Amino acid sequence: MSTPNGFPQHSGACLTRSMEGGAVQDLHAKKAGKAAKKEAGDNGALLTFEDAPGVGTSLNETLKLLPGELKANMKIKSITPRPPRKPRLERAASLDEKSWRRWRRFRTSQESLTDPNETSSSNGSLQEASLSPPARARASPGYPCCQQNSLHSSLDASEASLLGKSRGSTSDLGKRASELSSAFGGLLRSKAFTGGKPRLSQIMPARPLPPMELPVASLPLRTANRIDSDCLDYQHYSQHKFGRVSSSLSDTRLHGNGMVCDNCSTDSMKSTFSLLTPIRSKDVRSRSYLEGSLLATGALLGAEELSRYFPDRNVGIFVATWNMQGQKELPVNLDDFLLPTDPDYAQDMYVIGVQEGCPDRREWEIRLQETLGPHYVLLYSAAHGVLYMSIFIRRDLIWFCSEVEYATVTTRIVSQIKTKGALGICFTFFGTSFLFITSHFTSGDSKVNERKLDYNKTIQALTLPKNVPDTNPYRSSSSDVTTRFDEVFWFGDFNFRLNKDRETVDSILNQNPETDVSRLLVYDQLTTEMSRGSIFKGFQEADIHFRPSYKFDIGKDSYDTTSKQRTPSYTDRVVFRSRYKDDIHAVKYSSCPGIRTSDHRPVFALFRVKVRPGRDNIPLAAGQFDRELYLIGIKRRITRELQKRQEQKDQKSSSICSIS
Repeated sequence: MSTPNGFPQHSGACLTRSMEGGAVQDLHAKKAGKAAKKEAGDNGALLTFEDAPGVGTSLNETLKLLPGELKANMKIKSITPRPPRKPRLERAASLDEKSWRRWRRFRTSQESLTDPNETSSSNGSLQEASLSPPARARASPGYPCCQQNSLHSSLDASEASLLGKSRGSTSDLGKRASELSSAFGGLLRSKAFTGGKPRLSQIMPARPLPPMELPVASLPLRTANRIDSDCLDYQHYSQHKFGRVSSSLSDTRLHGNGMVCDNCSTDSMKSTFSLLTPIRSKDVRSRSYLEGSLLATGALLGAEELSRYFPDRNVGIFVATWNMQGQKELPVNLDDFLLPTDPDYAQDMYVIGVQEGCPDRREWEIRLQETLGPHYVLLYSAAHGVLYMSIFIRRDLIWFCSEVEYATVTTRIVSQIKTKGALGICFTFFGTSFLFITSHFTSGDSKVNERKLDYNKTIQALTLPKNVPDTNPYRSSSSDVTTRFDEVFWFGDFNFRLNKDRETVDSILNQNPETDVSRLLVYDQLTTEMSRGSIFKGFQEADIHFRPSYKFDIGKDSYDTTSKQRTPSYTDRVVFRSRYKDDIHAVKYSSCPGIRTSDHRPVFALFRVKVRPGRDNIPLAAGQFDRELYLIGIKRRITRELQKRQEQKDQKSSSICSIS
């Protein structure tokens, strides 16, 4: 039950029943309220307790807690208290403003050191502006409240302080009421200082969010950061494969020092460290590029470097041969020739041999560079008359190649232009030696013996290697160049024909227009001679599933329709041999029917070749390649792309819609 003045009856209250003290307290509270209104008006925000329902309600609830006996003591005397001095009020307001600004700067400095979720901009503005430490302690960081709740928090703190001292004199009670009114004025002034901008409370979900099924590093992010998806357990792989535990930038120390703080950061670093591992200082000091051992730590051609670039120790090689028939005109596009769609990935090396090459050899090499693009460089090229050979290699693998050597053999001396003969190029890649030979043997349907002589002369007359040491001299023969290398690829226009008449061959091709050519191979001269061991001893050839590559009408898909009616034959071939069993695996063996500028179709083969670690005591190429050709080819490639875009743009702008 309340008294007429609105103060509740409070049992157990031990307040002094002095009439004068009650009147002073009542008038002090009223005067403090008027002063708060005046101060708020002076600051440009005419706010009263009626303007803020939450404030007025809280004040009434607080005043209801005063003792009930105060009513009777307020009837005897009417004392007009002296109002507080204005300078004191103005000084108090400025102090409140300074303290609020000082607290706000401190709060801002704390926000930069805390979790962003705990310092969201949706927190209540009055909660931040509250000067009472108990009110700030009441607020939960995870559940920020609105402005009204912040006011109640301040009032509750004031109530606790007021009731804790309510057992004192009436003068103490008056002081507490004045302090309570000043607190309300400070809160209202602080709202005016903030510019009066409303700040919404943080919206919390009604129920917990479901767990994420996918990792934080999404597919687009992984693609943007070039993350190696195959390297799942990178930390374990890097420690045990590369020995990076003791390196200065190991994964363990990165996590320990806080440099890597989430899964996304770790994934972003995988692609960098999986390709280029940190180099130990002691390896830089001790590595020798002139001497080395097969198992030496840090050897440039050793097992560690080989496993880093080729974990399975297999390298992809593209080998192609094409008789260009001396045509000046080159194909418009070489993509189908050099970059077949099957398989999906490009190879590590591209070796192209040409017989009866075009008059402008440099233009041919530029076209090859333009097609292969900036990922490949011309390691070496050589020519013997109209025999050309070009070897392209991936740009990041040139450091693991030895010096490149070549030699030539002429099989037709009477000819002024060397159209028949052989050209060989050799080098060592890591610890595996390679020999590539392109040849053009004697032509003619019945000249099988002459072609076998060309073969025998080539293996005896090619003087390779010269300076690069033999990787296994105990298995070499001075009479056969192919025995002095680990991996040998021989390709060219061997001119072996089909021992059958044209009509029979045409009937077989018409019955099996796709890939069943086994009936034709029964009549193949090269297959017969290799089975007898009279030529290409120790060599193998992949299974043939393509149509004969010779002889076509230029610009057409039909075989020879001239009066000579030459029999279609498999004249262009690719054979291989290895010192070690199962080192070479043929992946694809086919022709390119889309190139019709010659009477021959290009023939290519894809191989997977096993590579072994080597020693550093061989003469290295030191990253040498044809830089001038590289720049010209890349410029051509860019120009071609710009021309395509311009043509597409012109075609769109010049399109005309006709209305019938």
